[in-house]
Amino acid sequence: MEPKGKTREEVEKLTVIDTWLRKHRLIYLGATRHSFVISIRDGTVDFSGFKIWLGQDYKFVRAFVAFVASVLIKAWKESDESEGDTEVILSGVAALNDEIAWFKKEASGFGVQLSDVVQEQPNRDYCRFLEGLMSPEVEYTVAITAYWGIEAVYQDSFAHCLEHGSNTPSELQEACQRWGNDGFGQYCNSLKNIANRRLEKASDEERRKAEVTLLSVLEHEVDFWNMSHDGSD
Repeated sequence: MEPKGKTREEVEKLTVIDTWLRKHRLIYLGATRHSFVISIRDGTVDFSGFKIWLGQDYKFVRAFVAFVASVLIKAWKESDESEGDTEVILSGVAALNDEIAWFKKEASGFGVQLSDVVQEQPNRDYCRFLEGLMSPEVEYTVAITAYWGIEAVYQDSFAHCLEHGSNTPSELQEACQRWGNDGFGQYCNSLKNIANRRLEKASDEERRKAEVTLLSVLEHEVDFWNMSHDGSD
């Protein structure tokens, strides 16, 4: 029996990730509609909290580069469509170089001395989690699902800050545009398509690992937002 209001075709179109997002909707919303994100959108953000986020995310991105490079290697070794997958992931690696330069520019503008930033515990925990995913024992399907999740949280969060009716401060418009723009949204969809393709063919065990890993990503994202938001109080 199909869910009320849904045709058989609509039910069949749900991908593995879409199913998970429905199943874990509250956890996903906790990561993408966090109070820190909402404070940016409604214009009440404490800029001291934003500065914390800026410095901590700069440190995170430097570790994230190594993780994405490891996903690229897994794609080359394990993907059934390695050429297409590696091209998508490689474009992400290239974009991270610009992202690091952007963080340096923003930090300078906000008076944040990046060399003095010390990683806080939630950041260290997240980077350690990424390091674990870089292990050769971690399947490509699991790693690409995590990669999509990390990028999707930022895209969804910052796009929300650009929607009609938002009061995002002018000083933060550029930050929101960096991850909330349509181009980055399309990139996230490309990663999602790769992950769904892999998940559709994966064993039950591999799919279970990917789901657990995605939930861990969402939990780390919430902790990261908390670190920025709580630190401004």
